[in-house]
Amino acid sequence: MSRQADLRRLNVVAGILKDATGRVLISERVGDGPFHGLWEFPGGKIDPEESAEAALSRELIEELGVEPTESAHFMSLEHSYPDRHVSIAFYLVTGWRSDPEGLEGQQLRWVKADELDAAELLPADLPVVEALRR
Repeated sequence: MSRQADLRRLNVVAGILKDATGRVLISERVGDGPFHGLWEFPGGKIDPEESAEAALSRELIEELGVEPTESAHFMSLEHSYPDRHVSIAFYLVTGWRSDPEGLEGQQLRWVKADELDAAELLPADLPVVEALRR
């Protein structure tokens, strides 16, 4: 059996909130997990029987207090970490209700795509950074 088959598999969704000036929102990871202190595009696990779009809306409401009104699939990718394999659906969110707030105690930052620091972000987000810069 391959190592990848032994890993816990997760389906997740992430929102790339992009404002009118072209900046994107990144969120600091909080908690005691292995990626504490790194930054990511906000989102989370897709529940069984939940669509990626429904999960995106639920996660952005829970984490940021925003309800997406305009979003489109941007890209999907697979990434293996030492303890898990994730399938991530990224959505570009260009419209939402309310101003984003760190409802889980996380810091938020608006950053121009060409100023995103790959060293600060989760490893799985790096292909997204490259795509946003194109």
